[in-house]
Amino acid sequence: MTNVKKKNPFIVGKAVVLAIDIQQGSFVPPPPNFHLPLMPDTIERMSRTRSVIDAARAADIPVIFFQEIHRASLIDFGRELDGSEGPHCVEGRPGTPIARDVVGLREDDYVIQKRRYSCFFGTELEILLKALKAETLILIGGFTDVCVHYTFVDGHQHDYHCRVVHDCVAGSSIKAHTASLEAMEYLQHGANVDCAYAVDAFAQHARKRADA
Repeated sequence: MTNVKKKNPFIVGKAVVLAIDIQQGSFVPPPPNFHLPLMPDTIERMSRTRSVIDAARAADIPVIFFQEIHRASLIDFGRELDGSEGPHCVEGRPGTPIARDVVGLREDDYVIQKRRYSCFFGTELEILLKALKAETLILIGGFTDVCVHYTFVDGHQHDYHCRVVHDCVAGSSIKAHTASLEAMEYLQHGANVDCAYAVDAFAQHARKRADA
């Protein structure tokens, strides 16, 4: 064990942005029976993801959009309903579609639907990442302590360099958000950056590639 922070570069090789579950429900007030405390600036945080997406596009860094979605019968929830969460992201409900206007979704964008929290579990993500020759995954979206965290861990265990833009993710609570960021930083030093840092790093990355 060491208290010395390793100076890992922000981008190693080819980068890909994972825009996780930035869906319509993130931009409306929660229903009266909703019991998770959420972060008071969740809408602001989810809106800020557009800056990262636009900067990635400008730097020719691919963006993969994820949508958690469950059948109306609820048959595919599995153990997700055993804890704090009730039915969510159910097909046909107004909060389930990706927030197309917020993220600037295009018809030719990569979009992956998922039935579980991790973007790796039961999806084509690994196939797509191999095709893109990705080495670094940059995560934005929500929840910090659920889908973002579990995707980060799976990416880490698949030997990707994983990063999270901490002001472009939102947690189920402030406490959970903070704890998850610390847990991700534990796995990979330098993993946590802010939006301004990521946007600048994308521009620098593009300039280096142009000069190569």
